[in-house]
Parts: sequence; structure tokens; C-alpha cells
Amino acid sequence: MKRLSGWDVLMLASETPNVHQHTLKIAVVDTSGFEGAPTFDAFREVFRARLPVLEPMHYQLVTTPWHLHRPVWHEDAELDLDYHLQRVEVPAPGGRRELDAVIGRVASTPLDRGRPLWQFYFAEGLSDQRIAVIGKIHHVLADGVASANLMARTLQWSDAQDAAGAAFAAPRTRDVVRFAARDHLARVRTLPSAVRDGVVGAYRLQRRARQRLAHPDLAARFDPPPTFLNHKLSPGRTFASGVLPLAEVKALSKKLEVTINDLVLTIAAGALRRLLLDYGEPPDRPLIASIPTATDTSPDRIAGNALATMLVSLPVQVSDPLDRLDLIRTSTRIAKEDHQLLGPTLVGRWLEFIPPTLTRATFGWMSRREAPNQLFNLIVSNVPGPRERGRIAGAVVTDFYSVGPLAAGSALNITVWSYVDQLSVSVLADDATLKDTHEVTDAFVAAFAELRLRADGNADGNSDISAASAG
Repeated sequence: MKRLSGWDVLMLASETPNVHQHTLKIAVVDTSGFEGAPTFDAFREVFRARLPVLEPMHYQLVTTPWHLHRPVWHEDAELDLDYHLQRVEVPAPGGRRELDAVIGRVASTPLDRGRPLWQFYFAEGLSDQRIAVIGKIHHVLADGVASANLMARTLQWSDAQDAAGAAFAAPRTRDVVRFAARDHLARVRTLPSAVRDGVVGAYRLQRRARQRLAHPDLAARFDPPPTFLNHKLSPGRTFASGVLPLAEVKALSKKLEVTINDLVLTIAAGALRRLLLDYGEPPDRPLIASIPTATDTSPDRIAGNALATMLVSLPVQVSDPLDRLDLIRTSTRIAKEDHQLLGPTLVGRWLEFIPPTLTRATFGWMSRREAPNQLFNLIVSNVPGPRERGRIAGAVVTDFYSVGPLAAGSALNITVWSYVDQLSVSVLADDATLKDTHEVTDAFVAAFAELRLRADGNADGNSDISAASAG
């Protein structure tokens, strides 16, 4: 048996009928160089051969008797590959929009809690001899980094022999109770240090907040403005993807002397400003983005959640993209400083002591409310991905996309994932908010073009931004 961390339990307990908690990883593969026929049956057999190096695929949740403890992982569950491996057809003409529509439908259904919490979809019908592998993995099993590492292992097709089926034996009740008792004792021993570090971190954070002068163009903490993006979610999901040339993004980042992360957030702010205007809402207040960050980015981690989150102000009320960039740099600097003052792992440690029943009740109430999220407007992620192009038995992985779940009262998630020479942009929304989710990816691309044009037309832009940020 294996314990769930505080973050794991949060991801499990926060899932409701309209707020799913699975992540998506999508690999588009050019099969023209594939050794053999790239069929669903071939994918199924190769996946079966990869199972020995995909240990988390056998994890299954086990409820502790009388709810004496949080659920635990049984690590040797039986797999029904007819459920876990599915075949889907992309309608003609098999382009980006048709694939995105299929991905949205895959994202709309929750995973079965009575089975290991993952599914992979083999999507046929794409143009130009391509297929797509769509991985749906519950957040309790793996966060973005771990699920991407797991996906990478999954796609390493080889000539390995089929693995023998793992023997399934349900854990005995007494073993689960004994495991729960030992874990409770271990957690109690860590409580004094968690309390001490929490008090120290909160004091440091509050003292630093008093020292800072309030910035009129940045959002106040925990005060996201109401927008059409913030409401009770519908259960359905829609997905859209887009691409920016990574070389051009890096060149602009270098020219403006900013990080790619700050550049991505500035582009996102520009896209959201355009979106608000298109939907008839005045962008007169800065939005707040929740930025998930990984506290363990090891390429060998293939399970669990090692997370933290930062809240960053997105100045959509500012029309000039260079001024938005300047404000983004200020906001991210403050968020990173607060993150370090509080302690990157402190929230995760405190989550160890919150009863899952309380978390379930809280998130269930939040998901049913006809109200916006009280902490942030949307989720924005930027993850550096592989720099080398993946190959599967001679077939090239041409595109790689990733997106996380939505949050209660927040109907938009924008995830940016770099892969080789491109910046892949993925957008997930519920199916009641946008007329066309590609409006977001189109606005993202347009905001990048606007920022690049503004940078090219302002000879003094670099020095102005650097000087303002240094202060």
C-alpha cells in the first residue's frame, strides 16, 4: 500500500460532478516512418509491453474501513485494457479543430473511481498519416510533471516482450487499518514543525506585505473581479490548441530582457483583454491568475503531486503591451517573493492535517454555487517541455499538448508547453462559456504579434522596461 499526500487528497476530494480533476496529455504522431502498421491493435500490444515501467498504472484507490484514514493506494490492481485503452475517430477532414473537438469530449467525462484512474485514447482519422494519443490521468495519481513523465514512458515503443499480467489480490482489511494507524502516528509527529514553520512563514509574509507600497495597477490580494469566465461550471468541456514558433518567442524574450514565463503571462493578459472586449465586458480591473508550480521537477517522478501555487495579477486594463509586461514583471516578482517567504512546501504540509470530509464538503459547496471563484479568475501554466523530438518505432511525435483541470467558479485554463521548436498553447473551458474556444488561442497568437510589433517599434523599450523593473 502507498499513502496519499495532502495535495493528492485535495485533488481527489475537490472533484465534483461538474469539476473534474483529470489532466490531459496529447501526442500527435506522424506515422509515415513507423515500422509496421500503426493500428490500434499495435498500440495496445506495445502499451502492454510497456506496463513494467509504468508502475502507477496499477495503482487503485482503497477506502479505509469506517473512514479512519484518507484513502490509500493499492499498488497491484488488475487492469482491464478494454476500459483503459480506447479507440476514437477524428471526423474529416482530420485537422486541428476536429482533433480538438474529440479532446473536448474526452475531457468531459470523469474517470471511474472503481478502477485505476487513467485512460488512453488512440485517435485515428487525422490527415497526413497522423494519429494522436490522448492521455487522461487523474490529478490524484499524478500532477502535470509526473503525468508528462509517465506519458513519455508510455510512448517509448520498443520490441520489448509482453509483460506477464500482474496478480491481483485485494488488500486485507486488517492490513489497511494497520497501515492507517502507523501513518496517523507518523503525521502527528510532524505537526509541531508544521505549526512552527506556518507561524514563521505567515509572520514573514505579513511583515513584507506591510513594507510594500500598494500598486494601483495590480490586483489586490484575493480580490478577483467578476467576469463572464467566472460562474458555476457546466459538466461538459471544450478544448482548443494553437502553436507559436519557439525561436521567435525566445528572440522576443531576449530582446526585451525578460523571462519566457513573464512573456507568456503578458501574452495571456493581452489575449484576455481582447476576449473581454469581444464579449462586451470592459477590461477596467486587473484579473488574477493562479499559476501552478512544481516543487519537484525530477524526470524520474511518475506519480503523486508536488505542487505549490502563486497568484499573479494580469493587467488587462492596460492597453499598451509593453506597459503590461512591466507590470507583469512586478507582479511575478512579488508572487515569487511571497512564495519563498511562506515556504514552497508549507501548504502541502498543512494539507496533511485537513480532514478529507471537510475538503469534500467545502469543494462540493463551491462547485454548486452560482458564484465566481473567490481567489482567482483563471489558471495559467507555463511548462518547459522536451527539447528533443520524440520518436516511436521510427514515427515522429510532431506535437505535444498538455492541459490541467478547471477550478470551481473559474471556467478557463490556459496551459503553455514548449516542445522542441514550438510553444504549444492548450485551452480548456466548460461548454457554456465561450462561443468557440479557439477564440482564446487566436487571441493568444494575436497578443504575441501585438507585443512583438510594439517591441520592434519602440527603440527605447528595452531600457525603459529594465529600468522600471529594477526599481
